[in-house]
Amino acid sequence: MKRFLPILLLIMFSTGARAWNYSETMNSTSHSAQLRLGADVHWRWKSGLGLSLDEDLRFDMVNSTSLETTAGTTKTLLGPDFNKSYTTLTLSYKHPQFTYLKADAGYALKLMKKDTTAVEKIMRHRVFFGLTGSYRYENWSFSLRERFMTEIRMGDIDYHTATGCYEHNRADWYLRSKIEVAYHAVSKPVKPYIWCELVNTLNANALQQYYAGNNPANGGHQYIRRVRTCIGVVWRLTRRSSLDFYYRFNYGYDRDINVKPKKQTIILTEERGFQHAIGIAYSFNASPDR
Repeated sequence: MKRFLPILLLIMFSTGARAWNYSETMNSTSHSAQLRLGADVHWRWKSGLGLSLDEDLRFDMVNSTSLETTAGTTKTLLGPDFNKSYTTLTLSYKHPQFTYLKADAGYALKLMKKDTTAVEKIMRHRVFFGLTGSYRYENWSFSLRERFMTEIRMGDIDYHTATGCYEHNRADWYLRSKIEVAYHAVSKPVKPYIWCELVNTLNANALQQYYAGNNPANGGHQYIRRVRTCIGVVWRLTRRSSLDFYYRFNYGYDRDINVKPKKQTIILTEERGFQHAIGIAYSFNASPDR
């Protein structure tokens, strides 16, 4: 009997899901412009170990959202207005003989602006680990980073008995793939760079996954949640400190879930965001002199 239990559960869930009306009746589009301010301090030792502490503050300068419904609504916010902050602690390791590879792991505390004082609504935790491969050719450097990341929610994730699913995951898993090219100027203390990053979902909620024909019987799949591009220049101030000036464009895609138990309806809202960000970050190297 035990060997047939997973099959029975799958059949029960599939039957219950098809009884519901999956309707993608809303599309949300947002456009925003942000100012980002950051600072970090990092250490690196002869053993190859490294440690960094980073603070990133983000402020909305312009934030407009339009929700396509039968009535149609648009909301526009002019900043500056606090959006979110990240406090990140990262431990890295680079073997002295294999400097083209670096492994890292870390934790980030994410605080968001919400119309509430409930800590579980404004706070999320991130844990990540990854591997970066790099290659240097003359004054050019190339790198590829693959990072696994989980973001953990603190509040209620809304379980619905009728569907057998939660509206949100307690922990969302992502794969972040980033490729970067930089030029190391010899005669001037600057390093221009450009990079692109893709963020893929790894465990999108069963209700959140994309179904062919909007029918859960067709099976769902994961999707690209973010596409980020950045161009910037690092200006070395002293042997230990530098400033990073950059412009970033972010395209975001998400699927918001709203379950209506009385109407036996699941509303999937496709959310698309287009964001422009200008940022300045200060970096200090606190490594002991060698």
